[in-house]
Amino acid sequence: MAFIEKRNSKDKKKKSYRAQIRLKGLPTTINETFPTKKLALAWARKTETEIKEGRYFKTSESRKRTVAQLIDRYIESILPRKPRSIKKQTAQLLWWKGKIGHRVLAEVTPALLRETIDLLAAEETPRKTKKKSPATIVRYMAAFSHALSIATREWEWIESNPMSKVSRPKEPRGRVRFLLSDERERLLQACKESECPELHLITVLALSTGARQSELLNLTWENVQLEKARVIFQDTKNGDRRGVYVTGPALELLKKHAADRTSLSPLVFPSKTDPSKPLNFRTAWENAVEKSGVKDFVFHSCRHSAASELAMSGATLAEIAEILGHRTYAMVKKYSHFIENHSVKVLERMTEKVFGSGA
Repeated sequence: MAFIEKRNSKDKKKKSYRAQIRLKGLPTTINETFPTKKLALAWARKTETEIKEGRYFKTSESRKRTVAQLIDRYIESILPRKPRSIKKQTAQLLWWKGKIGHRVLAEVTPALLRETIDLLAAEETPRKTKKKSPATIVRYMAAFSHALSIATREWEWIESNPMSKVSRPKEPRGRVRFLLSDERERLLQACKESECPELHLITVLALSTGARQSELLNLTWENVQLEKARVIFQDTKNGDRRGVYVTGPALELLKKHAADRTSLSPLVFPSKTDPSKPLNFRTAWENAVEKSGVKDFVFHSCRHSAASELAMSGATLAEIAEILGHRTYAMVKKYSHFIENHSVKVLERMTEKVFGSGA
């Protein structure tokens, strides 16, 4: 129940009105002071309603807690659950902290977020050659948005996530870069001649399995099942354990690599200087690509090339998603046109067999 108390200044020239609220079960009295009785009554009615509807304390927390406090708690208690994202998301969240960390959460409105995002978009990249891409901006937004969602659902510091009302920049559709036959031959030959002996096997595995670079470099011998012609990727992007069959040249090269093993490291591809860490083959890869004359091709493109070859060999989207480790078909729809082209050829062969040259 609300109680309005009229108060006078020491010289009795100014008046003020203190509104007090005490409800059953409330540990302390809530009070605010206003210059007029009308404002005090309006605040009391509004606050009583918010308390009864369970909204007041979230609003109260949002006026006390800062963005910096939210980010610090999130980094300490939530990010450790996402080990693969810690490094990048910590940097992204610290950027937000640097820009609006001093603000209380009640001040974090869609308008403030939009203004801050515009600052991010205007920033130059470390090399100062171009602005941040839409994809990069989306990642920064997503990192802070999840922190705001946790503050809403689990901590009850805010009533809703203001980032949900901010539009995201449209990301350009990724281009699928895959190797033509002659490009693949040139690249593999350059990898064979590389100063890094493991580069050829790593590239063949990437082209044969569609594995990510991190999956290959973190592969351990206990997850290599040569007798079953299979490898198990434990350290995957989405956290799921994934088994992939290895056949043909990739299997033969992997068997030879196992037979020639001299390092006691559990890693299949350990660093020469520190066997406890994965091999760093970046320079060797870049040199091989340059020597092969293959243009516009990064190591991750091996994954696209493998998926494209699977599609052109008749694999369904479901099969491609399973091999590449995608949870949804949305990620592999970019390869659907290869499947469509294959389907046309299958239908043409069927029609030719059934009807011959004429109907």
